[in-house]
Amino acid sequence: MTETLLSLISILIGIISANLLGYFKKKYSFGLIGNTLIGVFGSILLLKSFGRLGFDPWSIMQNETFHSLLFIINCIVSFLGGALGLIFIKMIYNKMNKKTAK
Repeated sequence: MTETLLSLISILIGIISANLLGYFKKKYSFGLIGNTLIGVFGSILLLKSFGRLGFDPWSIMQNETFHSLLFIINCIVSFLGGALGLIFIKMIYNKMNKKTAK
């Protein structure tokens, strides 16, 4: 596997997690397209933030060997990134659209 393929797999996992959370918890859903976009950006943001700890695609494929434990950690962080991104964006959306009481 190349580093690019690992990055695409990570993004796909983020998309799947955001859509699964939106499907099972309807109050967090923004529809299929919204959940997909949030899953992409949420997984990328969390992976770029914490990937420097050693589970980025280049560390997984270091010296042309595949480190499966680092790949599993990468997948978990990507899954959490998609789901947490959806929750965070929904919290922001609710705060911005709060009705003021008169």
